[in-house]
Amino acid sequence: MADKIVTEGLNAYFGDVRAVKNVDLRIPERAITAVIGPSGCGKSTLIRCMNRMHEVVRGARVEGRVLLDGKDIYSATTDAVEVRTRVGMVFQKPNPFPTMSVYDNVVAGLRLNGERDWNKLDATAERSLKLAALWDEVKGQLDASGVSLSGGQQQRLCIARALAVEPEVLLLDEPCSALDPIATAKIEDLLFDLKDRYTIVIVTHNMQQAARISNFTAFMYLGELIEFDATKKIFENPERELTEKYITGRFG
Repeated sequence: MADKIVTEGLNAYFGDVRAVKNVDLRIPERAITAVIGPSGCGKSTLIRCMNRMHEVVRGARVEGRVLLDGKDIYSATTDAVEVRTRVGMVFQKPNPFPTMSVYDNVVAGLRLNGERDWNKLDATAERSLKLAALWDEVKGQLDASGVSLSGGQQQRLCIARALAVEPEVLLLDEPCSALDPIATAKIEDLLFDLKDRYTIVIVTHNMQQAARISNFTAFMYLGELIEFDATKKIFENPERELTEKYITGRFG
């Protein structure tokens, strides 16, 4: 299995505080990789480094390399906007644009990139909503406000919005933490269906979720990558004692 994203000696800072410490990680393409660990261990910062979202925080900086298909996304010749198009992101709290309709939320990225062809916009909206398993639920209310949907629907709308610009990678930062079990199950089913088409990295506090849906798992602690392996190996026979203690609930 080829690597889609590789980090080499990755360090991420907020001012003088180092939140991610010398992380070397290889994210396989077209698979789901879960990033687990206690609160404040650097999980979210790590994935924000993978599409250059970390650098938009005032005083934040990155050292080391992040390779996307072998090319350093932090190179002086790399366009950050292009990186964020290829590597989409969905956040912990659903964040549809409140003044936009369901339809306009989905195609917002295309319009921002200059797309004005209504036929293409319509086709993209339908395709993306179908990929996000939301089309059948909203096809009769595309003009309704995006925030009029339920929490789970809003999160799938945000996933549809990310998919509309045809990314290669989808980063998800605890996408189910604010959702009920039924909505969570729908998101998990959706991600399982999407992994054959996209490389998916999901930050989660829910170890059962990581065990259910991921192919690979990275365990982080105090900014360091403690262990990375196939999910079955991490959960059933981890190499590191610290990993075992976290998996079995002895801390965290």
